[in-house]
Amino acid sequence: MTDRGTTGTGAAGGPVRHVPVLLSETIDALAPRDKGIYIDGTFGAGGATQALLESAACIVLAIDKDPDAIAAGRKLEREAEGRLTLVRGAFGALGDIAGANGITRADGITFDLGVSSMQLDQPDRGFSFRGDGPLDMRMSKSGPSAADVVNSLAERDLAQVISVLGEERRARAIARAIVTEREKRAIDRTGKLADIVAGVLGRRHDEAKHPATRTFQALRLFVNGEMEELVNGLFAAERLLAEGGRLVVVTFHSLEDRIVKRFLASRSGKTGRPSRHAPVSVMPERPPSFRMLYRKAISPGANEIRLNPRARSARLRAGERTSAEPFPEEIEGLGVPQLSVNVI
Repeated sequence: MTDRGTTGTGAAGGPVRHVPVLLSETIDALAPRDKGIYIDGTFGAGGATQALLESAACIVLAIDKDPDAIAAGRKLEREAEGRLTLVRGAFGALGDIAGANGITRADGITFDLGVSSMQLDQPDRGFSFRGDGPLDMRMSKSGPSAADVVNSLAERDLAQVISVLGEERRARAIARAIVTEREKRAIDRTGKLADIVAGVLGRRHDEAKHPATRTFQALRLFVNGEMEELVNGLFAAERLLAEGGRLVVVTFHSLEDRIVKRFLASRSGKTGRPSRHAPVSVMPERPPSFRMLYRKAISPGANEIRLNPRARSARLRAGERTSAEPFPEEIEGLGVPQLSVNVI
């Protein structure tokens, strides 16, 4: 759910609070057409949805978990005069949401993953260590918060979350420090957690990233179940897209990008061949359900990164649906991080 980007205006001059990263590339890949049906699974501040509506006389279904995003988007929904339906929900359930809104086939689906600039810039949402606020991180504003996780998980489980989802090498030391501090007093502020992590890792003045970046990423992914939602969303998109329909996904870290890359590669027959020493498979090859639009991921240009440093890690991947049946919904081989930790 993201509209990471700079403040700007829409194609028709209307205000857009944040211009999404790789917006023009996303619209080019979707290639919207008149009377087409498109789904923006991560509405955010509405930048991609507005660009779709302005690019063609199309119909758009937009989805977002965040009640604040939905409330802010109602004005755009009214202005679209029946061409936009805005729904609060998880994009992993987009098949059910689309069906409930009379959509059985889509001509394009886009996911812009991660946390939005709106959320990052509001300290009370608890996503960022750059401004002290409650340790929350819930996109939907419901369920267990990051504070609940930090103050309740066993040390070993907390270390696993930080190691696997944050790819943090010193996860055990960070978890140990968190447990030590929470025994004195509950950790319920972003600033407090950031200080604990910085105390373990230290910080050099020339570091581009705050030492707590990976820990905050891990907690956000865990609290919101983002890896599971991404996989469910990809499976749903494969079922819902019509032949020739486009799937466009913008990711912001390596865990997401690996899943999207492997999903599209497996569906387009681009996975690596087994060793020549391996026994010959007697299983017939499945016809590809996607054609990859680009050989490599698309990255933001230097000018976009200069205007919006948060864009530097963004990657766009896209595929076009064929007429083949969807693949079985199996996560094996997609690079999905595996945890043995139960959500509290």
